[in-house]
Parts: sequence; C-alpha cells; structure tokens
Amino acid sequence: MSIVEVKVPQLSESVAEATMLTWKKKAGEAVAVDEILIEIETDKVVLEVPAPSAGVLAEIVQPDGATVVAEQLIARIDTEGKGAAAAPAAASAAAPAAAAAPAPAAAAAATGGSKSDVAMPAAAKLLADNNLKTGDVAGTGKDGRVTKGDVLGAVASGAKPAPTVAAPAAKPALPQVAAPARAADLGERPEQRVPMSRLRARIAERLLQSQSTNAILTTFNEVNMAPVMELRKRFQDSFTKEHGVKLGFMSFFVKAAVHALKKYPVINASVDGNDILYHGYFDIGIAVGSPRGLVVPILRNADQMSFADIEKKIAEYGKKAQDGKLGIEEMTGGTFSISNGGTFGSMLSTPIINPPQSAILGVHATKDRAVVENGQIVVRPMNYLAMSYDHRIIDGREAVLGLVAMKEALEDPSRLLFDI
Repeated sequence: MSIVEVKVPQLSESVAEATMLTWKKKAGEAVAVDEILIEIETDKVVLEVPAPSAGVLAEIVQPDGATVVAEQLIARIDTEGKGAAAAPAAASAAAPAAAAAPAPAAAAAATGGSKSDVAMPAAAKLLADNNLKTGDVAGTGKDGRVTKGDVLGAVASGAKPAPTVAAPAAKPALPQVAAPARAADLGERPEQRVPMSRLRARIAERLLQSQSTNAILTTFNEVNMAPVMELRKRFQDSFTKEHGVKLGFMSFFVKAAVHALKKYPVINASVDGNDILYHGYFDIGIAVGSPRGLVVPILRNADQMSFADIEKKIAEYGKKAQDGKLGIEEMTGGTFSISNGGTFGSMLSTPIINPPQSAILGVHATKDRAVVENGQIVVRPMNYLAMSYDHRIIDGREAVLGLVAMKEALEDPSRLLFDI
C-alpha cells in the first residue's frame, strides 16, 4: 500500500482558517489525478482541492463542515488501490450474467467515476433556484461538469426536476423560502435557518467595521451621459473588432475616477493610526455580485490601463466571480472602489466604504430625465453619482470637487485624453 496525503492548500496570510464544504467522493471510491475532491471556503474565496494522485480515497480525515487551517491533513489516497469497481476475476467468471450488466455505480467507478454530477458554484446556485439536480442537466464543462450556461440552457428548454419519492412524513427541502403559490397553501408558513457562509460573515464584519470606524458622509451629483453614450456608439464596432471585447460604461467610470484621484490625492489615501497614508498608485476595486456574495476584485495600476485593458479585466473578473474562481491576491488591497448598482436598476444609494480605503463611488442607472439647459426643458440620459468618503481625512471641499471632476470628465471625455 502506498499512501499519499491530501492537505489544505496554502491560505492567505490574512486568512487563519477555512471551512470544508461537501466531499465529492466517499471513502473507498476511485479518484483520478487532479480530480476535485472537495471545495474549501475562506472568508474571501472558495478553493478547490484536487487529488494529488490517482488511486482510491482510503480515508477522509476531516468531514463536511469542519474548520481547518493551511497544510492540515484532510484525507489519504491509496495509490495502489483499485476501488470498489475492481471486482475479482473469479467473481466475474462465476456470475457471467451479472458481469454482462454491471451495476451503475460499479460501472461509473470502473471508468474513474462520473464527473457529470459535479456543478460549478454558479451553476449550483441556479440549480437550487430552479429546483433542479445535477443529474437533470447534461454537463458540457471540463470533465463533464455542469456550467452556468448548461443550467440556463436547460431551464430555457423547459427542463423539469427528476421525480423523487419522499417518505410520507417528510417535507420537501427548502433551497429558498418562497411565499405560498396558491391560496390553499396559506396555512403553511415555511422557514429555513441557514448558517452564514464565511464570505457573508466577513462581509457583515467589514461593513460594521466600516460604519463604526469611519466618519462616513456622502455627496451626490448628476451627470449627463449623452457624450459617453455617443462616443461609445460611434466606436463600438471598431473597438470590439480591434480588441475582442465590447466597450462598456465601466471603463469610462474607472478613467474618470482616476482622473479625479490624481487631482485630489487625499481621496485615494487611507488612515493608518494617526497618519494619513497617501498612495502613489491607483488600484481600483470593482464591486461584483457573485453567487456567494459581494466581492471586490482589484484593477492594479488602473492609471496605466487602456480602455481595452479595463474592459478585458472586468470581463475576466466577472466570469471568475460567477464561477467562484477569484483568487485571494485578486481581491487584496485597493485604494478606491466603484460600485455599480445601476446594473440592477438602482436610482440612488449611499455606498459603504471598503476599509482601509477612504472613499467609494456609487454608479446608478442611466435614465432619460427632464433637465434644464439654457432655460429650456430638455430630455437627457442622466446618471446620479454618489461618493461616500471618510470625513476624518477628506473635507467636503475635496469630496465635492473630486466628484465634480468625475462629472466633468464623463460629460466631456476629451478631458481624459488631455488630462485636464
């Protein structure tokens, strides 16, 4: 017997421990090299633990839900084991009929185990939302994994959950608690208690920290998005053809933010004890919704990035967030953040600062609104901007002028070209 140990991957210096999610294999089952055995959740990311060698999962040391630390032993693999699928030759000869029609579980194990019952994190949430199981959807991802696109396609084609037979006294599981669909159901008042994930608990902790340690104030302004929309429409086709990515609005907001931060460096600074730490670089955090909660990946040196660089990186981060693939290093740091509630239709909000940063820009939905220009009422595509800032180090003057600088850059994008 040759045993290989499976250990918790290296965690970030700021992450002390993690939580084991659900084992994808049982003890005694065959595993292939690099096959994902379990996912481990930290307060920032979900890490996949692959099998370091092929063989049989001889022992599971840490069960589902266990709290673990970096390099901790969680399982052992017997690299010389054959698994439950390796039936003795004598048994096969003695039972030719059974050998001709092996049990489904044995057949799957003989091929190294089916992976089509494994769903990516984003797909798993969609499955639960639509009351589907992984077996209801054909996977097209790597090793037969079910992807978000697979689930969306199945839902669009009218996929239905596979019928199940439940014990008479048992009630159906509640992936999400919903209101009764019919008047006859009004007598039932379902509830479900679900522990916070590490990420959700960390979000709650940081939001409370932000509000308790920062003197948060928010300033507002409105911006006429017509110039950006016209510029975007004019160059969209050539931009997409040249760079392989669409020209969105977020790259304009990032550029406008950097433009303002250069003019008013204190907005890009942070508090360190009794000192103000001024940053000579511009690392912009982009708030992104994911199935696990809000994450804020960082655009490093955003001042040195082109429009195409920004759009490509945001697209990359968006996909990684949906698939649960963002790395810890991609969400660490940042000197200023942008939150786009307009994606979901928000008209106005007061965003909360992401510590240790001192300011955050809130972007909202662009809507046609009646405004006054030269004494005339006209219709313009308007967006309300909100910037929350730490009043301990940022005075109202810098905050207001900083937001005005962003407004002016968006209403006259040529300012970004000449840095004026």
